[in-house]
Amino acid sequence: MNRSSAVTRIPKIWRYVLAGLGLLAAASTLAALAVWFLVDLDGYKPRVEAAASRMLGMDVSIEGRLRASLVPGLHVSLENVRIRNRGVELAFAEEVDLAIDLLLLLRQRLRYSHITFDRARIAIERGQDGRYNFQKPPGVAQAFQALDLPQLSLPELAFVYVDRLSGDGFESANCKGELTDLRHPGSAPFLKRLSVTAQFACGELRGMETTVSDLSVPVAATDGVFDFKPVTMRVLGGQGSASLRLDRSAEVPVLDLAFALPKFRMEDVFGTLPPGRSVSGLMDFSTHLEMRGRTRRELLQSASGDMALSGQNLTLAGMDLDERYSKYEASQNFSLFDVAGLLLAGPAGLVVTKGYDFSSAAAQSGGSTRIRTVHSRWSVDKGVARATDVAMTTDENRLALRGGLDFVDGEFDEVFVALVDANGCAKVRQRIRGPFAAPVVEKVSVISSLAGPVQSLLGQAADLLSKSGVACEVFYDGTVAPPK
Repeated sequence: MNRSSAVTRIPKIWRYVLAGLGLLAAASTLAALAVWFLVDLDGYKPRVEAAASRMLGMDVSIEGRLRASLVPGLHVSLENVRIRNRGVELAFAEEVDLAIDLLLLLRQRLRYSHITFDRARIAIERGQDGRYNFQKPPGVAQAFQALDLPQLSLPELAFVYVDRLSGDGFESANCKGELTDLRHPGSAPFLKRLSVTAQFACGELRGMETTVSDLSVPVAATDGVFDFKPVTMRVLGGQGSASLRLDRSAEVPVLDLAFALPKFRMEDVFGTLPPGRSVSGLMDFSTHLEMRGRTRRELLQSASGDMALSGQNLTLAGMDLDERYSKYEASQNFSLFDVAGLLLAGPAGLVVTKGYDFSSAAAQSGGSTRIRTVHSRWSVDKGVARATDVAMTTDENRLALRGGLDFVDGEFDEVFVALVDANGCAKVRQRIRGPFAAPVVEKVSVISSLAGPVQSLLGQAADLLSKSGVACEVFYDGTVAPPK
């Protein structure tokens, strides 16, 4: 045998040797995995629970079985997983599937390539003390481990929120979520340094006052700065859109919210009117608010921005306002505030008027009113919305409002509603004060005393003022023109 043939055979021999070693390594690996899968995996539950509890800083328990499979890839499934904090359940999943990187596992490194929480339920609660059930007790520091997860799926999700302090809350139906590229360096507060891309969707959110459907929420976060846009939804019969930026990386969290709801249905707003009364028509609402703070109250106290509401050709059924305003008897239960809710800032008006029963509106029956124009603009500073241009017109009258809505303390701040003439002078006005939950609606006051029990309300006051020669104090000088 010559030297050249020997040289050509040596690589082939090494290839056979390497192939044999590879087969041996593969066989050893499969044997090791086979032994691991054949043992009782439930015996590992305490270790898995302890590791998950350390990672989340909460109590994690696995009530069902642990199962493993190699197709496709290495998967470990956990049944009936519960997550609790301070003894209160935060989350539950009927099955959690962990997809594990097998090559890294052979190098004694554990890395999940995909985690799925199937048929999951998340319950967030704000207690009477104002703290959330996912928060640690005051003074207890919480450090998070480093996180690098390519994908987390929530194919079937239910979400419940309850506020024990305010009595508000909502629950969801037909929700799902997909999160990718979850990263966190560890140690720092979780939201302060979290990066993630996500998409959530819910078929329906049912609140105490309003139901939202077709909700879509995209999320893009980098080092604690979260952008939610564009958020879309169906609410009050309109198609709403919003954008929200939440900066949790700042020393004090900063929130910037913009929301628009064009062509929402007024009949879906005023559900508290007496039987036989209804308001129908389309209106537009928009708001832009900036807030900062660590608590809900701090956010409200810092809120600044604007709100706007507008609409045309609305119909108030069951009540003829022009007829009602043209005649007045001192003994009659008469209130301007019965329709003042139309002047309040759109969906925010739900918060303001929910404590008012509109019962005096039932005193007048029959007929209807065409509301030609509603224009309502508000500026917000330190959580108080101030009326800047708020008025409405019917075929014969113009109604205006001024004052403030204190959303921090939940009360009216010197709110007055008035019937005004062509010069913006108040002929009749009414004061509303006290908390939103139980407003005090004072009796209607006429600027000048009436000579008889049944009079033309606007006509008499105008005559008295013109005869006295005293110029009135302008109540309203905004953009809404008087009826022709």
